Amino acid sequence: MHDIRLIRDDPAAFDAALAKRGLEPQSPHLLGLDERRRACVAEAQAAQTDRNALSKAIGQAKAAKDEDKAQALMAQVAALKEALPRLEAEEARIGDELAGALAAIPNLPAPDVPEGADENDNALVHERGTKRDFAFQPAEHDAIGPALGLDFETGVAIAGARFTLLRGAAARLSRALGQFMLDRLTREHGYEEVAPPLLVRDEAVFGTGQLPKFADDLFRTTDGRWLIPTAEVSLTNIVRERILSEGELPLRFAALTPCFRSEAGAAGRDTRGFIRQHQFDKVEMVSITTPDASEAEHERMTRCAEGVLDALELPYRRMKLCAGDMGFTAARTYDLEVWLPGQGTYREISSCSTCTDFQARRMNARYRPEGEKGTRFVHTLNGSGLAVGRTLVAVLENYQQEDGSVAVPAVLQPYLGGLNRLEPKS
Repeated sequence: MHDIRLIRDDPAAFDAALAKRGLEPQSPHLLGLDERRRACVAEAQAAQTDRNALSKAIGQAKAAKDEDKAQALMAQVAALKEALPRLEAEEARIGDELAGALAAIPNLPAPDVPEGADENDNALVHERGTKRDFAFQPAEHDAIGPALGLDFETGVAIAGARFTLLRGAAARLSRALGQFMLDRLTREHGYEEVAPPLLVRDEAVFGTGQLPKFADDLFRTTDGRWLIPTAEVSLTNIVRERILSEGELPLRFAALTPCFRSEAGAAGRDTRGFIRQHQFDKVEMVSITTPDASEAEHERMTRCAEGVLDALELPYRRMKLCAGDMGFTAARTYDLEVWLPGQGTYREISSCSTCTDFQARRMNARYRPEGEKGTRFVHTLNGSGLAVGRTLVAVLENYQQEDGSVAVPAVLQPYLGGLNRLEPKS
């Protein structure tokens, strides 16, 4: 959400920032609505002032026994009394239109975000890890997975396209990955573990930016609630409508939850395998900070996600997304892309974004700086730590053996009772 006062102060800067996202100038329309709304406010205030003055004059006329003047003044008061509700209704209507227009505009990119239209314009920050030198042609996960319990056919039979049933070794590996990620974030990086609601109200998904623009990407229940597309929604809304003390910040939350997305990518994209599903598990990180700490927090969060990949010894790279490829609420996003040798390409496994005060304004989430009476909006950040299903895919492809088995990364073996290899069913 944007502050119309800031747009009013520097409309050219606002439009220039949106131009990086490929959007046309928005300030003329917004400031036009703002001017009309303010004119209604000024007219209503003037009418109220006149009404008060006339009411006083009526009393004076009656005291002077000038009934004709009193009646004339009373007629003017009646006209103003009739006009005020109309002015107030017009102000509310224009205010709602302005709020809707502001809510539909994405966050402004940070100054260091590269210009560009899509993923082809993203900037490489660094690469980490060593790609394995296979003595055989590595297979893709959808060829390895079925013998280990990735049951694509049964998942589709039960729920339809883009659903997968995990059985046996695959189910155990998925559980181990989620537990390992959550343990690492909470024990080593100070995130507070949360078990949040999976169903949320309209105001929650509005607060984190999925509504109103992306309603079609979500699943809605018959009672009007929404299945969360990511635990970011529930975790960030913990501070909704709250005023925190500066001493409480930063707040860091982490959750392992199912996530539900009806869109699941463009038609025909990633239809094979376990990459893009309607339902998937993910460990999510959310941080709530002061504005002056959010830059460092963004780097810290991204390094926490990278640490999971480092521990699993999976090769990856960090990309800084260009303005045209960033999400609606992000001011800057780092994507972590893991190497998949079977596919011979990098694939996104985590996105870590700083949203500045964009979500906080939508949620009215504030803090009171020490020694000050006034409040300021907090900054919010979110990131995957990691997407469990895609990490499972990465382990299968990077740790596959020529006989169809899959070695278990050392850090996961304690979660699997010491098991060091997943054997395919014959």
